[in-house]
Amino acid sequence: MGFDCDLRGGGRRRGFSRAAAALCSAVAVSLLVFGCGKSGQGALTDPEKAADAAILNASLSEELTALDAYGRGLPLLGARLRAVGREFRAQEQEYVDALTKAIRGVGGETDAEAGEPDFSGVEDQAGFLALAYELESGALASYVAAAPRLFTAAPRGLAASLAAGHAQHLVVLRQGLGAGLAASVPEAFDGGEVPAPGQQRSER
Repeated sequence: MGFDCDLRGGGRRRGFSRAAAALCSAVAVSLLVFGCGKSGQGALTDPEKAADAAILNASLSEELTALDAYGRGLPLLGARLRAVGREFRAQEQEYVDALTKAIRGVGGETDAEAGEPDFSGVEDQAGFLALAYELESGALASYVAAAPRLFTAAPRGLAASLAAGHAQHLVVLRQGLGAGLAASVPEAFDGGEVPAPGQQRSER
């Protein structure tokens, strides 16, 4: 089948490792449960679609977590960035809706739940933006890892689109955290490992 969970790579930050591990676990469980041969059209009988549903549910959990975080963090944002936060929250809802539709499209069931955003120590705008940056980076890393591992064309396209959306969010968040225009430009191949302004790149 060609599925490969060797996700070692220099320069990847902690959020990427967590996202990649979750994706590998989701796919491995699905393939173990349903075996390696196609036997139907939906996720209940087709192991590839079951694996896609598991990956999409893992992504849905991340988006639900981010949706909750933006809702809770809005009061911490100043007037200028509060409008941005509202827009990001609205887009997160669109991501949730798109993933829900994609899961149903492969014949799967949505069983994802939001995680608990870590608001410990988040007391002001800067603290919340740093948390949002971590969530957005983790989501970008997750979709970069997911896209080549999805078997079905429509979910692969969705993963690429969602990766682009989160990458765009990160540019705005860099500016909100104090980066200038040039410093907010992403690296050529940013896969979610670029640290927030003022943070050092983690060592591997």
